Amino acid sequence: MAPVSRQNWFFKYKIYHIPFWLLYSYLLWSLEIGSLYQAAQEYFFSVYAVKCFFYVLFPAFAVYFNLYFLIPRYLQKGRYGWYLLFLAFTIIASSFLIIPGYYLSAWLAGSNAKNIFGLTNNWNSFYQLARQEPLKNTIAAITLGMSIKLAKNWIETQRRHQALEKEKLETELKFLKYQFNPHFLFNSINSIFFLIHKNPDMASASLAKFSELLRHQLYECNDQQIALDKEIAYLENFIELEKLRQNQNLAVQLDIDQAHAQGTGIAPFILMTFVENAFKHVSKEKGQSNWIRIVLSVTGMQLHFTVTNSTAGSNAPEVINYGGIGLKNVQRRLDLIYPGQYHLDIQQNPESFNVELKLQLAQLEVSPSTQLIAE
Repeated sequence: MAPVSRQNWFFKYKIYHIPFWLLYSYLLWSLEIGSLYQAAQEYFFSVYAVKCFFYVLFPAFAVYFNLYFLIPRYLQKGRYGWYLLFLAFTIIASSFLIIPGYYLSAWLAGSNAKNIFGLTNNWNSFYQLARQEPLKNTIAAITLGMSIKLAKNWIETQRRHQALEKEKLETELKFLKYQFNPHFLFNSINSIFFLIHKNPDMASASLAKFSELLRHQLYECNDQQIALDKEIAYLENFIELEKLRQNQNLAVQLDIDQAHAQGTGIAPFILMTFVENAFKHVSKEKGQSNWIRIVLSVTGMQLHFTVTNSTAGSNAPEVINYGGIGLKNVQRRLDLIYPGQYHLDIQQNPESFNVELKLQLAQLEVSPSTQLIAE
C-alpha cells in the first residue's frame, strides 16, 4: 500500500511539474547548443546549473501566474487590454529575473560574469541579454503552458459532453423504468378508485393531479432544463398523491417560496429523487409521530432545498448505503450538470434522515419546440 500512497501524494501536490520543467528546459538548451551530453553536463554537473535553475524557475513562475491569475482574472472576464499589459509585464519581469543566475554561476565558478559571459554591471548589458535567451525562453514556456492548458480543457469538455449525452440516455431509460414504477401507479389508481364512491370531488381533483403528473413525465421533461415552477408543480402533485395513498398517521409539511423562481431553469427530476426517497423511507410506526418536512426557497439565482423525514430509529436501514441508489444517481447528475455549482449534504440521524441541497440555478433557455408551442 505504501507505493500507492506515494503515488497519490506525488500527483495530489503536482510534484510531477518539477521534473517536467527540468526536462523541458534541458531539451530546449540541448537544441540550442546541439548536444544532449554537453547540455546535461551544464545542467546537472557544473556550477552553471545555478544559471539553468533560473531558466527553469522564473519562466515556470510566469506560466503559472498567467494560467492561474491573469487568465481567470482578466482574459476570461473580457478585460483583454489589461491582460495583454500584465502578460507583457510578466514576460519582461521573468526575463530580467533570469539574469542574476549568470552572475551567481560566475561567482560560484570563482570568476565574474564579464569574463565568462561577457556581462558588465550596467543597464545596457542587462537589457541586451534579457531580450535574447531569457525573453525567448519565457515566451516559449508561456506558449507551451497555454497550449497544454487549452488542450487539457478541450479534452475535459469533450469528455463531459460525451458523459452528459450518455447520462441523458441512461437517465431517460431510468425514468421510464423507475419513475413510472407500477407500485406507485397502481396504488394511486386504487386510491382514486375508492375515493370515487366516498368523495367524488376529491377523486376528480386527484385524477387531475395524476394526469398532470403523467403529462409532465411524458412531455415536459425532455429538455436539459425545464422551468423551475413546472418542477415545483410536479412535486406538489406528487406529494398530494403520495399523501392520498399513505396512512393517516403521516404528517407532511410543505413550505415552498417560489416568488423568485420565474425565469429560472433546473434539470428535470433533480429535486424529485429526494422527495421520493423521503416517502419511501419515512417511518410508518403506529403510536408515534411520522413526518416529512420539505422546504424550498429561491434567493436570487440560488436554490435552497431541504427534505427531512422521520425514521424508525435504530431499526431503520441505512438509506445512504442500501436505499440510496437514487441518491447516488442524482449526485452523479449534479456532478455532470452542475460542476462546482452545488452543495449537497446528506445526513442520517437516529430519528431522522436529512437532505440539504444548495444549487446555483441558470436562466431558463427556451427551446425551439417550446417556443413553437407558446406561439
